[in-house]
Amino acid sequence: MVLQSNTLPRKKILLFGAGKSATCLIDYLLRQAEHHNWHIVIADGNVELARQKSGGSLYATAVQVDVKMDAQRNALIEQADIVISMLPPSLHSLIAGNCITSGRHLLTASYADEEMKKLAPEIRKKGILFLCEMGLDPGIDHMSAMQLIHRIHATGGKINSFYSHCGGLVAPESDNNPWHYKISWNPRNVVLAGKAGAVYRLDGRVKQLPYSSLFDPGRTVEIPGHGRLAWYPNRDSLPYIPLYGLAESSTFIRTTLRHPDFCTGWKKIVELNLTDETKQYNSNEMSYKTFFETHLRQNGFTKTDTLPGTEKALLTYLGLYEDERINNGSCTAAGILQTAIEKKLMLQPADKDMIILMHEIAYEFKTQSQKITSTLIVKGENSLHTAMAKTVGLPLGIAAVLMLQGKISLTGLHIPIVPEIYGPVLEALRKEGIVFKES
Repeated sequence: MVLQSNTLPRKKILLFGAGKSATCLIDYLLRQAEHHNWHIVIADGNVELARQKSGGSLYATAVQVDVKMDAQRNALIEQADIVISMLPPSLHSLIAGNCITSGRHLLTASYADEEMKKLAPEIRKKGILFLCEMGLDPGIDHMSAMQLIHRIHATGGKINSFYSHCGGLVAPESDNNPWHYKISWNPRNVVLAGKAGAVYRLDGRVKQLPYSSLFDPGRTVEIPGHGRLAWYPNRDSLPYIPLYGLAESSTFIRTTLRHPDFCTGWKKIVELNLTDETKQYNSNEMSYKTFFETHLRQNGFTKTDTLPGTEKALLTYLGLYEDERINNGSCTAAGILQTAIEKKLMLQPADKDMIILMHEIAYEFKTQSQKITSTLIVKGENSLHTAMAKTVGLPLGIAAVLMLQGKISLTGLHIPIVPEIYGPVLEALRKEGIVFKES
């Protein structure tokens, strides 16, 4: 669908993707559009979903789009002032190419990957801003950390240890399963998390952890008001050391938070090769129990009847010992596992999720050792208006508004680690109830 530009107000924001993480972003953009007399175009493969999210607003238009169709994608981008992509990272390059050609700004919550970095010279030459890693993690974690780091450095402090912990969890009042976890984002990402292992700096040495060693329930941190949670290193932390200006820090680790029991269970899942993406099973002819027994046998494992109580209880909860048919066509073990967790661990309509983000920074100031802890805890309202959707979506929406107002004037490829971005965005987030507490 091509929109007639003369029917819309001057400033237009184009959003690709109306899924779970876009709910609070759309709500925020609609409020801003009404206040500023702007217009929001919500483009999705499911136009009914886009219409539902727009809520019938006079300041929004829902559009059905096949993002892989060049003509459809380009026609929408040409009419926008700013483009926000909430699509899977693999599709960002399609949108990025059109944004460069049309001279349109682009915002995403995804990592600035190598493919995006290759576009940096063209982005800079065009005089536009591509702002990546503008969600929660990455996003709010960068902004809040940099504000602390710059403040410590400004007083002459020397940072020697930096931990940044972040996790999408279930709120205590909705925690009613042995995993102490419910899914508030893409289930596929939950299944595949950590497959590349992790790299970080600890006590002056670079450490590499393989996938098999990642989910150790013994690595824990005390969270104010929530007891001890387990953490595992998140991806490759090393590229962020120079970006954060922390060459002096002997320890630098970015982590993901989970309940210790979750790590116990997922460690066993990894050991049993249940996240394998190679061998196909005909799930239409299998129950979960048959699949599990077949998978164990083909991977050289004995039956799991002798597993410790916690591990057995966690696998049992996922239904891997049940006679229920899977009925999901040809699937890998990872695909069947995803089907199982979608049945057992998804947020129910009245459930609340919770995000926890905490920085631990140790530093030297005038020969004295100091430590600052900064913690953000946000709870969702229900399974639609989740804490995850709020903390992923709001930074994108706020940045788009600031750019349209001329309050962010940077050009080139950026992540939000400079004061011109993080200062006004964090201030706007505080007004939305996203507030860190320091100790």
